[in-house]
Amino acid sequence: MEDVLDLYEEPYDPNKPLICFDEMPYQMVAEKRTPFPTKPDQPARYDYEYERRGMANLFIIFEPKKGWRRVDVTEQRTALDFAHQMRALAEEYYPQAEKIRVVLDNLNTHTPASLYKAFEAQEARRLLRRLEFHHTPKHASWLNQVEIELSVLIGQCLGERRIPDEETLGREVGAWERERNERGATVEWRFTASDAREKLVRLYPARP
Repeated sequence: MEDVLDLYEEPYDPNKPLICFDEMPYQMVAEKRTPFPTKPDQPARYDYEYERRGMANLFIIFEPKKGWRRVDVTEQRTALDFAHQMRALAEEYYPQAEKIRVVLDNLNTHTPASLYKAFEAQEARRLLRRLEFHHTPKHASWLNQVEIELSVLIGQCLGERRIPDEETLGREVGAWERERNERGATVEWRFTASDAREKLVRLYPARP
């Protein structure tokens, strides 16, 4: 826990960016009947019935100290998908960074082994030399600031809407991403290691 919290308190360093990473499944649904549009003094009306169109996955990369994020829509979230996200992080988004510190949860694909599964050993090792994984404790994924960013994405973009396919989903989250990046929107994180020692004392070993 303190490992992650200490990272959040470090000053911004472009050579060692701090990245918060997560993923989220998304159920795509389509309207069975055309909604009635908005009229004066009457909101738009939708039929309660809908058609399930399968699942998609959202990968989100978030750099809180810079106020930048990237959201990718994929069909699934396998170890290979995770590995390709990490390669994009190292080669496309932060090619000049000396070391990329990645905060992520304990999903079984969030390991160096995923990169060895996706790439030749030499390539996997080359990428991992520039990646430094920092896992949140089990049952404490809320320590990852990207969880807050995902909540904003749901509240501002996805919410109760019915999005029928990956193309539309990608277009909608892309517009949200651009707007947030243009504003440099970020998270005001205030929970420190000192707060953890005081408020989560039950999680620390007792002194003999």
